[in-house]
This record gives sequence, C-alpha cells and structure tokens, in this order.
Amino acid sequence: MSGTFDKSSTDDIVIAETAEVVESGRSNHEDDDYDGELAAEDVPGPFALAVDPAQQYKAKELKICSFARPHMRAFHYSWWSFFIAFFIWFSIAPLLPEVKISLGLSGQQIWISNIVAVSGDIVMRFVFGSLTDQFGARVLMGGVLMAASIPTACTGLVTSLTGLCFLRLFIGCAGSTFVMCQCWSTRMFTKEIVGTANALVGGWGNVGGGVTQIVMGTLLYPLFRDVVYGGLDDPDDPTVALVASDKAWRTVCVIPAIVAFTTGIIVIATSEDCPEGNYKQLIKEGKMMPVSASASLRQGAININTWLLYIQYGCCFGVELTMNNAAASYFVDKFDLNIASASAIASIFGFMNIFARGLGGWSSDKMNDRMGMRGRIWTQLILLLLEGICIIIFALMNSLWAAILLLTIFSIFVQGAEGSTYGIVPYVNTQAPGAVSGIVGAGGPSGAVAFGMGFLFLKREHAYFLMGGLVILSSLSCLLINIKNHGGILVPPPDSSTAQPAITLEVPVADVDDAKRLNEDEEL
Repeated sequence: MSGTFDKSSTDDIVIAETAEVVESGRSNHEDDDYDGELAAEDVPGPFALAVDPAQQYKAKELKICSFARPHMRAFHYSWWSFFIAFFIWFSIAPLLPEVKISLGLSGQQIWISNIVAVSGDIVMRFVFGSLTDQFGARVLMGGVLMAASIPTACTGLVTSLTGLCFLRLFIGCAGSTFVMCQCWSTRMFTKEIVGTANALVGGWGNVGGGVTQIVMGTLLYPLFRDVVYGGLDDPDDPTVALVASDKAWRTVCVIPAIVAFTTGIIVIATSEDCPEGNYKQLIKEGKMMPVSASASLRQGAININTWLLYIQYGCCFGVELTMNNAAASYFVDKFDLNIASASAIASIFGFMNIFARGLGGWSSDKMNDRMGMRGRIWTQLILLLLEGICIIIFALMNSLWAAILLLTIFSIFVQGAEGSTYGIVPYVNTQAPGAVSGIVGAGGPSGAVAFGMGFLFLKREHAYFLMGGLVILSSLSCLLINIKNHGGILVPPPDSSTAQPAITLEVPVADVDDAKRLNEDEEL
C-alpha cells in the first residue's frame, strides 16, 4: 500500500496506513478495480455508499440522512458518542453554584475541581491515540463511555472537595473520546472527504458542551428541584428549600449516566471498526498487521510545528473547555442570575459548534486555494488574534446584553480557530498524522489547565485578561510555523524545481513465483 501527500484542499488529509492492511493479492493491483482479482468471499460489501477499493473500501461520499452500515453508522456513532461524552464531562458544570453551597466550598476550590476535570484528559489523549491503532475506535469509544458513566452516576455521593476532585478526574477521561471520534471517521472515509467528515463529527460532538448547560441547568435541575422534590418545600422553613436543591443536584446526574452507558453498549454491539469489518477478526485472518505506535509518536513529537500547533490549540479549544466550566458561574456571580437563566446563556458558547468549527476549516481550505500554506496560517493567525481581543472586551462588559453579544462573537472565533488548526495538522508530518493529531489535540485540555490556574489565583477579570493576552501571543507564534515543502508566512515555499518530491511509502509484497521456487529449493 502507499500513502501520498496531496496539496488540494481535502486531499491534504493523508492517512498513514503503511503496514496496516496487507491483503492477499490486492497490493499487486493497487490501481485496478479488483474485478476478477479476488475471490468473491474476500470482497466486502455490498455498501450503501460509493466506495474506493484502493483505499480499503472507504466511502467516497457523505449521506447525512443515511444510517447505513458500516460508513454512515460509524459517522453518526462518532459524533453522537463524542456528544454524550462531552455532556457527561460537563454535566456538573452548571450545577457548581449549588455544589459550592452544599459542600461549603470557596470559589478557588471550585476552580481546583475545574482544573482536575480536564487534566486527566491530557494524558488519555496521548494514550488512546496508539491504542486506537491497535484495537480500533469502536471498542474503546464504547468502553470509555461505559466507564465514565459510573462516576457520573455517583455524583450524589460527593461530600468534600477531595471527593469532588476525584469524581471529576475520572469523568474527565470521557474527553479522550475525541481521539476515537476522529480516528473512526478517518477509517471510514476517503482522503478526498475525510476533512469534511472529521470537521462534522468533531463539531457536532462539541455541541454537547452547550447542550449540557441548558439541559442540566435549565431543564433537569429545576425539574428535580421543583417537581421531584417539590413536596419538601415549606414556606415557613427556608432551610427546606436548600434541602430540595441539594437533593436535586445529587440525583440529576443519574440521567446522563444512563444515556452514556446505554450508548456505549449499542456502539460496541452494532457497528464496525472499518469498512472491511472489525480489527480483531481482520488480524486473525491475516488481513491486517499492527502499526508501530511508538515510532509514529516519535516522528510527530520531534517536529517543532507539532508543538506550535499544540500551543495554539490550547489557546482555542482550551478556552472552550474553560468557558464550559466558567460561563454559567460568571453570569450568576456578575449579573446575579439564577442557574436556569445563566445556564441557558452559557449554552450559546457550545451551540456555536454547529457551524463555527466547520466555518474555520472551510475558510482555511479557501485561503489554501488562493495562497497555499500561507493562506492557512494567515487564517489561523487572524482567528486567534480576534479571539484574544474579544476575550478582553468580554471581561470589561458590565451590561448583560453586551456580555451575551460578546460571548457569541468570541465563541465563533474560538471554534473557528479549532477548525483552522486541523486544516494545518495534516501537513506537519505525512508519515505520522495520527501522532501529530493526538499531540495537538492534547493541547486543548493543557490550555484549560493553564487558564484554570489563572482563575484559581487571580481575580476573575484579571484571569480573563491573562487568557486573552496569551491567546494574542499564540497568534503571533503562527509566524514561526514552517511546513516542509510548503513554507510559512515568513518562509516562502520552495520552487517546484527544487522542492523535494512527495514521499511514497510502500509495503513489500511477497512474490508468489519466488515463494514457490524457494519452497522447491528447500525440498531439494
């Protein structure tokens, strides 16, 4: 098999699959349509979508309204699973003002729990990148959802800051499903459309951060407090109302936990790892060989562009994670809103993912058509710069409606920068795109931890100023990006006469005639 690096917008997505799938007879006819070359039982399908046999029967089209196996089933399971993971990850975030009262915690202690909630995800994104290569995304996706649903259901057992931190640490592992989400869609769609597929599943999954604000804070929590435990209300005893509120936040998280666990079971039982089946069976049949995850990780890690993008992704997705934790509390504290109203406003940030992340990727593609790599990097720089400026202005707003407007505007720039980041990632190392993607993805929770430290030790407004300033500095780091064979803003791309050719990796294929001769020699 061979993997090549193409400069067109969606062809930029290069999937390094060398030594990953070696099928008897197929590698000798890589450019054929395989008719008559393989036994009928060796050809998978039929498929509901048009596929490319030369790319392991990946789909060449997206049919959003289809749920057909294996391609569109995996597509919808990818975004829905990541959506549910995001939902349980931040299910407690809109309830933190009540948690703070019930447990007698300070604002700083709440921020400690926010930092812990995203810190575990940093390590897990590195780990699951290599595990996905070995076991496939399906089993890991379902397994993580089921595992994370258990501490989510145990939210009501928390009685101290230590318990809250451990609880959120284990729930935070659900954020690593981003890796499986991206890898699964990559295994199902050709390089011509995999960029669009990845943007959609990633963006729609991120919407879970906004939905959890409105569902948990505006719908379920008031329902449990006023209806389920409404009989506890006693106008002559104000402490009874506190009892109803306490019972409500302690039990409401059982609902998303049940949904997550059920989703995990369904994902594992009713989908496939790749178009040709499941990894375990393919390996057993000798049609697939393990990939060296450690070698791939080394190649991605030694490239300076990987770490520049790691920082930049921390300054966009890290900001989104921080706002998922902080937005509802911000509107409660600064504008004296109740949890239901504050959660509804905070959900705006997450809902922008429906289109904003895709818009950033689309803008990067368009600028690439006009200016090449410089266009992609300029898009990244501009979005990060505008994001940082909007964060600072947002912190200065004393009007509720002005704050809501700025929240909406800067969320578009935040998520647009996330999309433009992954418009550059596939170019960094064509032989280790998974490793680069995993490292850059880990930048998101890393940024959230860093910004959380600011909110822990500084006043709220100063923490926003710090976050905005760091985002502006990260935009300037775009000037340092220099992609091999494509250049950067300060470094022009090489002339076509001096540019190195794209590297094509080939997996050696055994020659049948040579094998027969060797066997005959051995018999003699």
